[in-house]
Amino acid sequence: SAVPLLGLGAGSVALLASQRSQGKQSKKAAVVSLQAFENELGVQAPVGFWDPAGFTKDGSQENFNRRRQTELKHGRIAMLATMGYITPEVAGKWPGYLSPTLGLKFSDVPNG
Repeated sequence: SAVPLLGLGAGSVALLASQRSQGKQSKKAAVVSLQAFENELGVQAPVGFWDPAGFTKDGSQENFNRRRQTELKHGRIAMLATMGYITPEVAGKWPGYLSPTLGLKFSDVPNG
C-alpha cells in the first residue's frame, strides 16, 4: 500500500527534475487581481471576496448589485418553500375539501 505511493512520488520527482535539467522554462502569465469588491458586506477573512465562477471579472458595480439582489431573492424564496413543505407536516393540513366534486380532501394530498 505504501510502496506504490512511494514509487509514484519518486517517479514524479524524477519527471520534474528531468524537465528542469532540459532547460525548459514555462512561460508565466501575468495575473492581475481585481479587488473591486473586497470591501463589500459579507467579505470575510481568510478567504476574502470569493467568486469561483468569475461572475465579477468585469468589475461592474451594477452587475454585482443585480446579482446580489437576485441571490437574496432566491434565498428568501427557498426559505419560504422549505417552510411550505415542513409546516403541513408539523401543524397539520386544512380541514375540508380541495375539490368537492372529486371528493379530494387536503389531507389526501401528500407533501412535496
